[in-house]
Order: sequence, then structure tokens, then C-alpha cells
Amino acid sequence: MPRFSALADWLCWQENLHPSAIDLGLDRVGRVWDRLGPRRLPGKTLLIAGTNGKGSCAALLESIYRAAGFRTGCYTSPHLCRYNERIRIQGQPVKDKALCEAFARIDAARGGESLTYFEFGTLAAADLFRRAALDVLILEVGLGGRLDAVNLFERDLALITTIGWDHRDWLGESLEAIAREKAGILRPHCPAVIGQADPPPVLLELGEQQAQSLYRLGRDFRWERSEKGDWRWLGPGFSSLNLPPPALLGAVQYDNAAAAIMSIACLQEALPVSPQQIAQGLRQVQLPGRFQIFPGQPRWILDVAHNEPAAVALAEHLKNLPCSGIRRAVFGLFRDKEAEAIVRPLKDWVDRWYLAPAPDDRALPVSDLQKRVAAVIDRPLSSYETLHTALRAVQQAAAPEDCILLFGSFRIVGAALTYLQSGKH
Repeated sequence: MPRFSALADWLCWQENLHPSAIDLGLDRVGRVWDRLGPRRLPGKTLLIAGTNGKGSCAALLESIYRAAGFRTGCYTSPHLCRYNERIRIQGQPVKDKALCEAFARIDAARGGESLTYFEFGTLAAADLFRRAALDVLILEVGLGGRLDAVNLFERDLALITTIGWDHRDWLGESLEAIAREKAGILRPHCPAVIGQADPPPVLLELGEQQAQSLYRLGRDFRWERSEKGDWRWLGPGFSSLNLPPPALLGAVQYDNAAAAIMSIACLQEALPVSPQQIAQGLRQVQLPGRFQIFPGQPRWILDVAHNEPAAVALAEHLKNLPCSGIRRAVFGLFRDKEAEAIVRPLKDWVDRWYLAPAPDDRALPVSDLQKRVAAVIDRPLSSYETLHTALRAVQQAAAPEDCILLFGSFRIVGAALTYLQSGKH
């Protein structure tokens, strides 16, 4: 008999099964997977690592391959509103029943092995993908690369997005150390794409040594925007493509789209995609929580910027966003994040701050958050014991012409998105 019948019960149990929430390494999870089946998953498999841009690249690849008629599986983390969002088949989150059945199979196969919450989810995704007869699998690394559970599976292409400061406790105290961990997904039998024009030099060195072939943004492929609003991709495989802007907002999405197209070019022989299908995928891509503008007055902007590079990119996007009223920000983080570095790029855009804890045990207490933010900004700020009270406060204070930026951890953005979609705002 399965241990549980409800998804919520499975997830609650998984959160407390292993002694630590993060335990990097492939030995335990590898032994369990070997009992479930061969390491090679059916279909072409793409692994995506990096500090920022992983989710966007995964969504772009998924949308383009679906536009080309391929059956897709996509695994990303964390989720915004529902755990099911992490595992998508043909663009749709898997159902509770399928997840519970996958968890039961993993539980039966693990024997005495202890797995983390993330490892359980990774194995569930692989188990469900293997049973679905898919053409292409897109797997996002959770943390780092070399020792992340996703690195367990054979891949046909490795995509590394940007490298920046994040998870220093786990990945190292230098960009070179972080880059080495991300480069752990490279393999000599498959091509690699780097979606950053100026990555740490060690990443290029490792790419040249450890990948079958290496393609870097700005050197081997590039993009140009036109005055008409569209853009052109230039690189091997497709040579030159005239394309519509990606539906994901922000200038950084052109880098992400360019890297996704280079990845598609590398696999073109096995997974042929036409320029028209690429254009269709760019128009149709969706990814909540990435510079997402929620309709209505006042205007709400949601973004999961929770590290310094993402905050810098968010600040650049906001420069081009007109706002005639007061610019307000609701902000919350986990304890392992550097609040000062994240708010600093946004301090000139925000007129008033509303600080709240993320709805999670890992949240940075709001008293600590206030001290860190106050050390950087000189604008009015208020603190609230819960995210709900902060949202109510900013809603009551805002005029129709105001803009409300809500950013920080996935949990705070996901909870706010649920609040907005409920019609309470």
C-alpha cells in the first residue's frame, strides 16, 4: 500500500525525511534511480544550469519545441503557487494522482536510502517522463550543477546561462568556484551553450576541455534588435533569423532566447525546427513571476529577483516602465540571501518600501530584513508580520496611478500571485 494518498501528505513527509534540506551529491539518489530503471531517459535531454535565466530558457525551449510538434517534458524548480508546476508534460502541470503514484514507486525503490525533498521531486519527474513517451526533455538544475540530482541523467546538450553570486555557502566564495560547479553538467559527448557574453574565464576553459563543442553568446552566436521592434539571431545552424520579440518581458530575455535558439540549432538534426516554429514559440511562451505585469490599476509588477544579478536586471527593466504615481515595493527573502545587495540596484526607483517575511520556515525574519534594507536605502519603509498584511497595506495606500513592485523569493511572489488572482486586490 502507498504510504499516503494525498499529495500534500507526501510533500509534508518529504520535507522532514532527510536530516538536511540540501545534501548535494549523486550517490544516494543514483542508487535509488538505478533500482527504478536505466540512467538514460528516452528522448533528447537538455540540462540547464546557471544563476539566473534557467527558468526562462526552459520555458522558451519548451514553447518552441511544442510549436514544432514535439512532445515535451519540462522539470523546473522551485514552484510559484502549486508543486505540480515543477513537472510539466506537453506544457501542462502533472496531476496530483500521477505525482502520488510516482512518489510511491520511488518510496518502494529507495529501501533504506534517505532522500531530500528536491531529490524526491527530481526522481518523480524522471519517472513520469520515462512513462510518457516524450521527444524532448528539458531539465533545470536546482543548485549548482556538479552535485545536483539533475546531473544524474545522461544529456544530449548542456546549456549554462549566466553565472553570478548566489548560494555561496554551497558553491563557493568566488565566481570561479561557482562557475566550476555549474560546469559540472558538461560532457565530452555533447555540445554546450553558454548564454553569457562575459562568463568567468574558467567556464570557457572548462567548456573547451570538457564539451564536445562550445558556443558562447557574443562570440559564436549573437542577436541584434531593429528599429521596428523585432530582432535578428545570427549563428551557426540557422545563419540568420528575423524574429518577433519574445513574449517574456525585459531586455535580458533576448539573451535567453538567443541561447535557447543556439541549443535548438545544436540538436537540429535530431529535432528539426523551422524558423516559423521558432517565431511561434517566442510569441506563445509564458512564465509567471518574471517581470510579470498584472493588469489593472494600480499596476502590479511581479518578479522573482532574489539575488544581486537578478535585481540589477530588474532595475534595468523598470527604467523603461512609465509610472506617474508613487512607486511602491513589497519585498521578502529567505535567510540565506543578501538583502543589501538585492535592494541596492532598486533603491532609486522605489519611493516606499513594504517589508514582509516570505511564507516559509526559511524566511528572513522581518526585523532582520528591516535592519538590512534600512542600511542601504533612505526612503520610507514599513514592516509587517505577514505578507497578507503587507499586501493589504499597500493596496489601501496605493492610488490608481501608482506602481507596486512585488519581488524577492519565489514563495513571496507565488503567494502574492495567488492573492491577486483571487480578486482581493
